[in-house]
Formats: sequence, C-alpha cells, structure tokens
Amino acid sequence: MSFLRIAMMAILFAAASIGSASAEQASADADQVADVDAKQLVREAWDYFRGQSSSAEMTMTIHRVDWERTMSMQSYTKGEKKSLVRVVAPKKDKGNGTLMNDKNMWSYSPKVNRVIKVPSSMMGQSWMGSDFSNKDVSRADDIVDSYTHTLLDTRQEEGLTIYTVQSVPLEDAAVVWGREVIEVREDYLMLSHRFYDQDDALVKEQNTLEIKEMGGRLTATKQRMHKVDSPDEWTEIVVSDVAYDADLDDNLFTLSNLRNPRD
Repeated sequence: MSFLRIAMMAILFAAASIGSASAEQASADADQVADVDAKQLVREAWDYFRGQSSSAEMTMTIHRVDWERTMSMQSYTKGEKKSLVRVVAPKKDKGNGTLMNDKNMWSYSPKVNRVIKVPSSMMGQSWMGSDFSNKDVSRADDIVDSYTHTLLDTRQEEGLTIYTVQSVPLEDAAVVWGREVIEVREDYLMLSHRFYDQDDALVKEQNTLEIKEMGGRLTATKQRMHKVDSPDEWTEIVVSDVAYDADLDDNLFTLSNLRNPRD
C-alpha cells in the first residue's frame, strides 16, 4: 500500500471520527435542551434574584444626554408578593418610596405628604423618571405564571451554560409586552432581559454589567436598562450591600411604614 493511499485513509478516518464526535455533541446538546424546563428556569431565576427575603443598599443613576441624576436607595423584598424601595439621598428626594404588596402598588412623596395608589394602567410608566418602569421596580413575578416559556437556545461561556428563554404572555395576561426574552446562567443569574412590543419591535433592554459575591452568593451588582431608540440614555443600578434571607417584619411592608419609616 502506497504512502499516499495510507495518508488518504488516515484523513478519511479522522474526518469520520470528527463527524461522529460532532454528531454526538449535537445529540448531547439537544438532549440537554430537551431536559430543561423553561418555566422552572425563569422561576428559579426570579427566586434567586431576591431570595426568600432581601435587604439591599444601592444607587440609581439616570443618565441623559445633557444631565445626570443619582439617588441612593434602600430596597426590601419578602416572599413573592412584597417589596419596598425607599430613596435615602439626596435630601431633595429623600423619603420618596414605592410599596408593592400582592398586586397592589403605592407611591409616597414627602413633598405632598400623600400616598397614591398606582393603577394597573400605569404599571408600565416610568419610575421616578428612570428607564425602569413601576412594574420593574415592583419585582413582581407575574412573568412566571402569566407567560408561556420556550427555550430558544443554549451556549457555553466561561465554562457555564447560558439559556435563552422566550416568554410570551397568555391572552388574558394584563401586560403591555408582546414578548420578553431572558438570558439566564446555569446558576440562575439573569444576564439580560429584552422587552418587545406587540409589533415584535425591541423596545428596551436590561443587561447585567457586573457580578460579584455579595451576601453569601453571586449577585448582579450592576445592571443597566436602556431604551433601544435612545442608546445614549440609560438608567444604572449599582448594589453596594445586600443581605439575603433577612428576617424582615411584615410591618415593614405597610402603608403606615411607607409614609413614616420605622426601619
């Protein structure tokens, strides 16, 4: 047998081996996708995001082309239904707060000394002039049960599997979006969240810019939300401290405490 023929046979064998390995990997990837419950993945991501309860200190920066505004805030969550966000600085904004209890949302402004219930029709409106909506701030998990979830893709990045999930609202869901697309790591950290309107145009996008260990677990410590049609305008939230599974009293999430803080 000539050297050329042996070489050709070796090349063909190697090609066949590579093809077989590629097919096996593709099959393994397909099996992995089939084994993933997209709805459960979204649920786990939301639960990881807040824990059984949480207490956090953060800053929110609203950036516009000709101005920038920064506020310091405290945030609390308990279970799936309760959350409270309160501004602590600067002085002119101190005391502004937002309370979410079950599906009800209220805002308080010390300037007018009045608690206002936010109607469901305004949940998609801007929160305190930022790129986050009232719904975003409420941290409500309606997306879990009010949407149909489909796994679109998986990929590997820095040794971790990243899942792309599409969430389409049910016909009777009281939401403004046509669909949402979420990227979640295998450790349930949410990397991005894209919002599409009823015409399937991308409207806004939230991205995780920084991940650190904080509060005993990996935490998305810097996130940015921006509208697609205004790329130079954005809102960024930076978490400076967080405690998960904190012992929080139910009285923290009351209208009385929203108006007259006791925490």
